[in-house]
Amino acid sequence: MKPMIRGLLAGTALSMAAAPLSAETLRLLTWGSYAPDEVIEKFEAEYPDIDVEVTFSNNEEMIAKLRATGGTGFDLAQPSHDRVNAAQQEYNIYKPLDMSKIDTDVMTPNLLEGVAANTTIDGEVYSVPHQWGTSGIMVNQAEASGVTGWGDLCNEEYQGRTSMRLRRTILLGMGFAMGYDPFALYDDKEAYQEMLNEVTQKLIDCKSVIKTYWTGGDDLSALMLSGEVVVSETWDSTAFKIYAENPDIVFVPPETGALAWIDTFTIPRGGEADDAAYKWINFVMRPEIVKLMSASTGAIAAVPNGIELLPDDKRAAVEVAFDQSDLDNLKFFANIPPGLEDMEGMALEQIKAASGN
Repeated sequence: MKPMIRGLLAGTALSMAAAPLSAETLRLLTWGSYAPDEVIEKFEAEYPDIDVEVTFSNNEEMIAKLRATGGTGFDLAQPSHDRVNAAQQEYNIYKPLDMSKIDTDVMTPNLLEGVAANTTIDGEVYSVPHQWGTSGIMVNQAEASGVTGWGDLCNEEYQGRTSMRLRRTILLGMGFAMGYDPFALYDDKEAYQEMLNEVTQKLIDCKSVIKTYWTGGDDLSALMLSGEVVVSETWDSTAFKIYAENPDIVFVPPETGALAWIDTFTIPRGGEADDAAYKWINFVMRPEIVKLMSASTGAIAAVPNGIELLPDDKRAAVEVAFDQSDLDNLKFFANIPPGLEDMEGMALEQIKAASGN
């Protein structure tokens, strides 16, 4: 019996040695273009025990998905810096970061500090920066001249050739254009509602000028490159990405200041692959990977030489768009107090439901 038992054990050991180890899955909840195939392939080649699974989303959907699941279902999310604090306070969907596992030395100090200031709760930091950019106006200068700000989206001179995205950014931008400082009103809900009422009416009156409401960067790029739209609200990265195809299409920082955002790395409360998440964070902040990522997103990495690491065409687009005064005039999104997004959501629904004049 003993030789037989030894043989069975040996056979079992051989079959176990031959069986592949099951890979861990890193489930990313991120923006379109923030997980290009080439970057995923390089990451999985370096970490063959990790499979990357990607769900593309946006700020509102990220919060909704994680709220619905109690912070489960994903291992790493990328909300913007102003969308973390209130969501965590209200829904408890994230977990504090272990900063010792993140190579923060490669990150731009003021962006690292700014994100930490926005996302520190009870002494724990919940987010670090990944990429940053601004929202403002994209203009085809061959078709529209003299555009300076958000109000030009409603200029009848461009009847049927303007566009915007029906999200909170347009409410804030138009608020600035109408003489308000929306961020200064965040702590006064009554005053904020008064501003929203005026902005809502302005954007309802504007519907007769608008060609269409875009929903994603690819949609907007097609509208601009086809010439159907000549002036639009935009992320600067979208303008940077199509500049090489048509250098007449440029990003214009509004005279009231481009709205600046920082997309972050934030770990959901029910994440099951924290070590893989930290590996991804550190991996995509390496210079050679930053180049690939910025080529895909058009945005600027949160590293000190982020602009230099952009592809040549996108770096040229940034230089055309911004001078130092524009950079000094940036309006960084402030943390959204609980309840404000519900007010904004109602305003957006009113605009959507209203008929054009």
